[in-house]
Amino acid sequence: PQGRVSCTGRLMVQAVNQRGRSPRPPAGHPHGRRPRSRSRDSADEGEPIQERFFRPHFLQAPGDLTVQEGRLCRMDCKVSGLPTPDLTWLLDGKPVRQDSAHKMLVRENGVHSLVIEPVSARDAGIYTCVATNRAGQNSFCLELVVAAKEAHKPPVFLEKLQNTGVADGYPVRLECRVSGAPPPQIFWKKENESLTHSTDRVSMHQDHHGYVCLLIQGATKDDAGWYTVSAKNEAGIVSCTARLDVYTQWQQPPPSAKPKRVRPSASRYAALSDQGLDIRAAFQPEAGPSALALSPGLVESEDL
Repeated sequence: PQGRVSCTGRLMVQAVNQRGRSPRPPAGHPHGRRPRSRSRDSADEGEPIQERFFRPHFLQAPGDLTVQEGRLCRMDCKVSGLPTPDLTWLLDGKPVRQDSAHKMLVRENGVHSLVIEPVSARDAGIYTCVATNRAGQNSFCLELVVAAKEAHKPPVFLEKLQNTGVADGYPVRLECRVSGAPPPQIFWKKENESLTHSTDRVSMHQDHHGYVCLLIQGATKDDAGWYTVSAKNEAGIVSCTARLDVYTQWQQPPPSAKPKRVRPSASRYAALSDQGLDIRAAFQPEAGPSALALSPGLVESEDL
């Protein structure tokens, strides 16, 4: 459960010719002869030791691979055999040649590697590794699939943040829409302070269609200020800023006593009353003396 480890060794068994030796007689045999010493056995000295050969055998081989275009691909294998086998790599039946992008390596532990960096679409296909020595050969095959490189597009705002005003205590949404490939990461800031995580009152949202939203439940005066949203991916970064204003709700004015009326006077500013300035009355020709008579319910302006 904690992992895997292995090691490999080679066992060589060599036959020794025993011709010229006499079998040892049973103990107590009267005519038994003592066998000659091996150092004096001329037959043994002249006989060459027979060498054994072992056909290649793969102890480790990779399976099918899928690699993104432009990345590194490594195929590792380990083979046994006597004498040590020679390895050849083929792509769709044609030998793989070493160059700046294709390298064949052998490590001290006997692992052979075909390294391709960077991988391109022409490297896709069926790879065959053939191990050969005097005793024979062995091989394995695998398929390499090269995935198309993802097109990178820098982020761009399809809809930007808008300046917003909201009454104290009401919820507010700061939202925008952004696109990019791969989909960009979103970062929020208020003034110079980063908003790193959502809370019960202030939360950040994002969907798979590029819509981004900062939701504030029950806005307060402290929430007012400049907000910046940034979108970043491998191709670039873009930001936009908007202001949030939080204003106090207007209170209804308390009921007051009935205002006094002002009698018209000879001045053209007599039309200035508690209801504002009556433009027509203010700029009509000067009223005659007959218009200065007091009417019931009117008071002099000096009395106000």
